[in-house]
Amino acid sequence: MQQLIFFIQRFKYFLFFILLECLAFGLTITNLSFHKSKFVNSTNSLVAGLYSQKSKITAYFRLKSEIEILVAENVRLKNLLEKRNLAVIIKDSTVVDTVKYFQKYTFTAGKVINNNFDKEFNFLTLDIGKNQGIDKEMAVVNSNGIVGIIDYTNNKYARVQSILNRNSRINARLRNTNYFGSLDWDGSDYKTVQLLDIPRQAPLRIGDTIETGGKSAIFPEGIFIGRVSKINRGNSADNRVTITLFNDMSNLGVVYVIKNFERDEIRKLENLENE
Repeated sequence: MQQLIFFIQRFKYFLFFILLECLAFGLTITNLSFHKSKFVNSTNSLVAGLYSQKSKITAYFRLKSEIEILVAENVRLKNLLEKRNLAVIIKDSTVVDTVKYFQKYTFTAGKVINNNFDKEFNFLTLDIGKNQGIDKEMAVVNSNGIVGIIDYTNNKYARVQSILNRNSRINARLRNTNYFGSLDWDGSDYKTVQLLDIPRQAPLRIGDTIETGGKSAIFPEGIFIGRVSKINRGNSADNRVTITLFNDMSNLGVVYVIKNFERDEIRKLENLENE
């Protein structure tokens, strides 16, 4: 208290001057309409700016939860689209055609928590596992295209064999055609992969889109892979095509794991050749 009194006594003239200035400013604003309107407008602009900054800060801290909501909604819509409306209404009666209408794939969202892309045999780690129904030989994609294939799982996590892996072999085709090849990676550049065994008569051009062919029990057909950036036409019966990936494999976040309900049946049928 004594320090406060000492401070007031020391700066009493300055404080008295500030008081008079505030009083004069208040009287000016109150009695002169022009000054009052300018003050109100300036105050509103200042308050609006503060609210805007507050909103931006709040939105930033809510960004993670908003992304999680969007991912969950995206998964729901993907699964809903895949179900294809099991019930068909004909003349006010519901008829279910289990042959024509069925769900073949289901989607589960996960997040990449570890990613290798600069080695010859690259893998990723996801934050989902057997507890979420994840198993080996499931496809992994994101909104830009394919990422890899699940090769190992435990209860909480899953390992993905990246498409940037020398052991990776994925069926791929030239979009809107029936010309197929095998997707390979030569280990040189994480931005590109190679398409092998595609026939020479395939009408390949620079810029053409390459997508999954659907000839396996893992990837659905029509998922984007990349664009043709180079065509090496040799003397063999097929071409060696360089594909620039749509995905930036060095920057992966949310992914979707695709389960094929018919995978086991397809595998059993394919294994009959070995019996």
